[in-house]
Amino acid sequence: MFEVARIYRTDNDSSLKAFVDIIYNGQLLIKGLRVIVGKSDNLFVTMPKAQGKDGKWYDTVKLLDDAAKDEVSDVVLEAYRV
Repeated sequence: MFEVARIYRTDNDSSLKAFVDIIYNGQLLIKGLRVIVGKSDNLFVTMPKAQGKDGKWYDTVKLLDDAAKDEVSDVVLEAYRV
C-alpha cells in the first residue's frame, strides 16, 4: 500500500538522516517524513510536523492504525538502507 516516492539524505552529523515522501495506494502523497537516529543508534521514522503559534511542533499526519505505522516504518527504513 505504501511506497517511497523520494528520499533526500542529509550529509551531516545531526540525528536527522533523511527526509522522505511516501505514496499511499497510488492516490495520496505524504511529504516530509523524517528518518532519525536515536540515542542508542537505532533508526526510526517520524511524521511530518508543523510549528504552531505557540512555538510547539505538531504532527500534520497521524496514522491511527498500528499496522499502518509499522508498514510505513518498514517501507521507509528499507528504502533508506538501500
